[in-house]
Amino acid sequence: MGMIVDRHTTKWGKLKPYILFAAAPIAILTILMYLSPDLDLKPLMVFSAVVYVLWGMVYTMADVPFWSLPNVLTPNADERSHVVSFSKIWNSVGSALPEVFFFIAAIVLPKIISTKDPIAYEKHKYLIIAVAVVAVGSILYINSYFHIKERAVPPVKKKEPGEKGQLHRIFHCKPLLLVICMGVLSSGRYMVQAAAIHVARYAFYIGPDYSNMTLEEKTAAISASVGTVKTIFQMCAVVGMFGATIMMPYLMKKFDYKKLLITTCLAGFVSSIFTTLIGWFTANLYLCIPFILITCVPLGVINTISIAMIYDCLDYMELRTGHRDNALGSACQGFINKLGSAVSTCGIVVMYMAIGFQPSQMLSQTTIMAANELTRAQNFSMFSLVSIIPGLSMLLCAIPMFFYEISGNRKKEMQAALSAKREAEGYTVVE
Repeated sequence: MGMIVDRHTTKWGKLKPYILFAAAPIAILTILMYLSPDLDLKPLMVFSAVVYVLWGMVYTMADVPFWSLPNVLTPNADERSHVVSFSKIWNSVGSALPEVFFFIAAIVLPKIISTKDPIAYEKHKYLIIAVAVVAVGSILYINSYFHIKERAVPPVKKKEPGEKGQLHRIFHCKPLLLVICMGVLSSGRYMVQAAAIHVARYAFYIGPDYSNMTLEEKTAAISASVGTVKTIFQMCAVVGMFGATIMMPYLMKKFDYKKLLITTCLAGFVSSIFTTLIGWFTANLYLCIPFILITCVPLGVINTISIAMIYDCLDYMELRTGHRDNALGSACQGFINKLGSAVSTCGIVVMYMAIGFQPSQMLSQTTIMAANELTRAQNFSMFSLVSIIPGLSMLLCAIPMFFYEISGNRKKEMQAALSAKREAEGYTVVE
């Protein structure tokens, strides 16, 4: 997708058209992902796989050009970083929206949806949340098309005979490869959010004694507990990540990207150790909250700085080769995000297999169970998905950054040389 965008320009612009054309397919496929049709297992798996793959492809069609936009809004690196940090602030606000709907749904829907089948209830709940999120998200996303101007589109350069292609430039750009390596090693950080619902369902129960309740009352109590625990985890993630993201415009002006990333990732690792110890010795969720918050701070830092670093790497590549592959650089960030999401999801499944866990048993109409009916080892194993595992990932991702060289005086020298090169080539910005 990055190569397609970099090679073509339409009469509506180079990047903007993809935002408009991808909005409707994303909305439709998102709702289809939560439709849960009444099919046998194999057809249902095929349906789910096809819809999810199509959704990922269409989302990429929009995501790659969207996060390439800061490169064409301004050629100034400082202004570009401000655009990235500001965009990530609102991106974090948007990411909290589904959690708000989830929390509201846990309170409201049990009074509206009249079913004794817990699986049917969950299907209805997630579909309703998906439709609400799609409605709000689509309006906000499409609106961005009408307020963006591509001001700094680099001139298209024809490939000279014998000149290396885009992929060669990517794989021979050491700083960019280090950023990609950092992103891959930080994949475990997504566990804090991706595994929250699983931890809420199988690690903690917060609610009244249900020993004398009917099955319907017990189902409602467990659902309320899951909603509460998941909201606690997700709000910790949102507050920690969002708090860091809000501070990023100031921090990115004040501190070097490399040092900022290494420092926060090491702090997140140390905090995850405390979270793990508290979870093991006390199993008290509320005592973990401050440390979960700190562990989530690197999420906002990595999400913002990794994009800014990739843009710096594109500057480095442009200075060395004369080519600027904006969308391909953005595609690298997309690859990091998708791989992180895949690793997190697979990690959850592997954990289920490791502890011999069958989630379907806990949702049977006759044997519905709460988290406190599982063994302590099972509870803690699920809890590790949001404690020590993300922490270890943050520790590992800091290692490549010790070899990253676009920082400090070297970065200033590179930007000065690039500005002089652009001026000599007659690089213009449309007002």
